[in-house]
Amino acid sequence: MKRRNFLLNSAATTLALTIPRISVSKVNENYYKLTAESKKFKFGEKGNKKSNLWLYNQKSPGPTISTKKGTELIVEFKNLLKEPTTIHWHGIRNINEMDGVSNLTQPAIEPGETFIYKFPLNDAGTFWYHAHNKSWEQVARGLYGPLIVEDILPIGFDNDITLVADDWRLTKEHEFDEKSLGSLMDWSHQGRLGNWLTINGESNPKISLKENTHVRLRLINASNARILNFKFKNYSAKIIALDGAPCEPFIKSAFQIAPAQRIDFAIDIKNKDLMLFETSTEKLYPTALFPIEKTDSITDNKINLKNLKSWDNFPNLNQPEIIDIHMQGGAMGNLSSAIFNGEKKSLRELASKEAKLWAFNGEIGDYSYTIAEIKMGKTVILKVWNDTAWKHSMHLHGHHFWINSFEFGKIPKMIMRDTYLMQPGEKAELIFEANNPGLWLFHCHMLEHAASGMVGVINIDS
Repeated sequence: MKRRNFLLNSAATTLALTIPRISVSKVNENYYKLTAESKKFKFGEKGNKKSNLWLYNQKSPGPTISTKKGTELIVEFKNLLKEPTTIHWHGIRNINEMDGVSNLTQPAIEPGETFIYKFPLNDAGTFWYHAHNKSWEQVARGLYGPLIVEDILPIGFDNDITLVADDWRLTKEHEFDEKSLGSLMDWSHQGRLGNWLTINGESNPKISLKENTHVRLRLINASNARILNFKFKNYSAKIIALDGAPCEPFIKSAFQIAPAQRIDFAIDIKNKDLMLFETSTEKLYPTALFPIEKTDSITDNKINLKNLKSWDNFPNLNQPEIIDIHMQGGAMGNLSSAIFNGEKKSLRELASKEAKLWAFNGEIGDYSYTIAEIKMGKTVILKVWNDTAWKHSMHLHGHHFWINSFEFGKIPKMIMRDTYLMQPGEKAELIFEANNPGLWLFHCHMLEHAASGMVGVINIDS
């Protein structure tokens, strides 16, 4: 395995993770089995110590779950870890009891227990699944995988490829850095940033494509906190969906993708190799290579992007429910004190005694903190103000929202997302129809931020 540096925030040289590509664990068309368990893996060369990862079905990423829109997905999940866990089906507009948030929508699944997740798939798109109990640690250790819901109507792609990106934090000895888990320095800054990038568990994998074909690339950022910056070389990339939801196609060959976000691309393959680079440093970091195989044949498939239809119309803004959310906290912030468990405490005390550093509306959030109670059918506008020195990847469970997004340039685009990257000082309006009853989290998907207070519950009452 060649050494390749991805040292965005580390001075240490690390090695690629030598584990397999995406695997499949299907019982039948809509029935899967997943097991969470500890697995020893070696990072890099012979003689290095093995690292203790927590994986689904002993693979990183976990098995690809793929089925069609309009079906019911059944996942039989067994927990062989030494601590409780659950699975959240990120981006699925799920029924509340299947959302997978421990101690909110379900009890945590204890070691040795089995739980059956069973829910309808009403939307086609790119989603993913990940642990949602102590997610700041369990996701960092590898508990995540892709979930692909296929369209009923044919689109016409010759290849459909999923890329799951993650950055791992390794020690100088090339081991997973367990000791740094829970670092308040990470929690009060951008979150846990790694120093080694993988795509589908490999460093700079090669994925062959055929000349004169149409390819759909689905990109998922499974990092705890790393905002990834990518660029395609030799090709124009057309964005066709964001967080699973189809959008008006637009060309963007250089782009950012925040933790938990997904972007789907349509690319017409010609006779040049397709290359993907990470661009956060001054040098282009090779991320994935798609060598092109020559062929005399030309595909008969024709791309029909019109079959990628918007999920919802823009909500009616007549008498909306407006919810103000003031985000504060973290290093270099302006939060001196906040309410926690009904008592006002200084941020210094909250940090040192409770590991709490972030707040919504002056309150340290957790699963018992209710941001708002909404009646079914109301149009909701979350007026969110990122009054902090840091970027935040804000995720709403159970719904997608409309956002006039500045993520792709100075001219905003009105798009649907379930996770929006907010810049320091930004004020944004997240607009959605409250049409899914239950207790739904709204939180930062820099997972350390959520664990230390940037989380709350929106209660939609039927």
